[in-house]
Amino acid sequence: MACSFNCPLVWGILIVLIGLKLYVKLTTGVCKSKKRMDGKTVIITGANTGIGKETALDLAKRGAKVILACRDLERGKKACDKIITSSGNSNVEVQHLDLSSLASVRKFADHIIKTEPKLDVLINNAGATRVGQKLTEDNILLGMQVNHYGPFLLTCLLVGLLKKSAPSRIVVVASTLHRVGILDLNDLNFEKSYGGDHVYCASKLANVLMTNELARKLEGSGVTVNSLHPGLVLTDLWRNFPAFIIAIVRHILQLYMKNPQEGAQTSIYLAVSEDVEGVTGKYFEDCKEVTPSKSARNEGLAKKLWEKSVTLVDLKPEEADF
Repeated sequence: MACSFNCPLVWGILIVLIGLKLYVKLTTGVCKSKKRMDGKTVIITGANTGIGKETALDLAKRGAKVILACRDLERGKKACDKIITSSGNSNVEVQHLDLSSLASVRKFADHIIKTEPKLDVLINNAGATRVGQKLTEDNILLGMQVNHYGPFLLTCLLVGLLKKSAPSRIVVVASTLHRVGILDLNDLNFEKSYGGDHVYCASKLANVLMTNELARKLEGSGVTVNSLHPGLVLTDLWRNFPAFIIAIVRHILQLYMKNPQEGAQTSIYLAVSEDVEGVTGKYFEDCKEVTPSKSARNEGLAKKLWEKSVTLVDLKPEEADF
């Protein structure tokens, strides 16, 4: 039997969908801090699009010097020009950084250390998903290197400058999917159990574990480090999903997803808010501290992953100021 628009079932579905949309809007965190960032230097990885670009725009409007660290320089320059125009802040620049190359990470960090007298905020925003079972030139699984090992090395290399600039902040964009992530320390290249989504979730767990271990290592230094879940955001991160999933996202789910500006709010909050001054080793969602997964709070796992990461990126003692 056909159901007309007056059918209670139709009305029920509409009420549920509208209610869901309202819930998403009402629970979306917003950074309310009006704090200026004049005289501050900020680096944001993957800042040519999505939440990274929106984060860069907001911090540029606050007066910060913003360095967009991007793999694609052409797209990075276009984003840079738009940010300068929209913010009225000409102190925005783009520099090349390819997280899938440890040599590129070292080159970028070396340039920053030599040219920047200070670094107030480092935002590890760049990420990738469903990039296939490919190995980088460093013989590391591409998804793990872009999401974890590259940011890990970059952060370690810039720790000295961050400590010199204290009080300073490190912000790590993770995901609530860390809650289903599983890390096998004996199979970090996923040779035994590869799966695109499995790798992404594991890399996000690695992000939170790295944040917590780094917070312990930097205790008392004046450098804070926190991780976050930006929410379900409509960004380019979806581009590697199957066509039917992309179609569903574009035509249905996007109604209930955050836009990039909304997704950037927690990153901005952790970068500028007075509420989190001195707060470190915590995990946030919608500008609020929440408890991460049990695995993410495993200090033993965090220490072992740290040791494995140091070995895999060949981090020398003289390269990091811990």
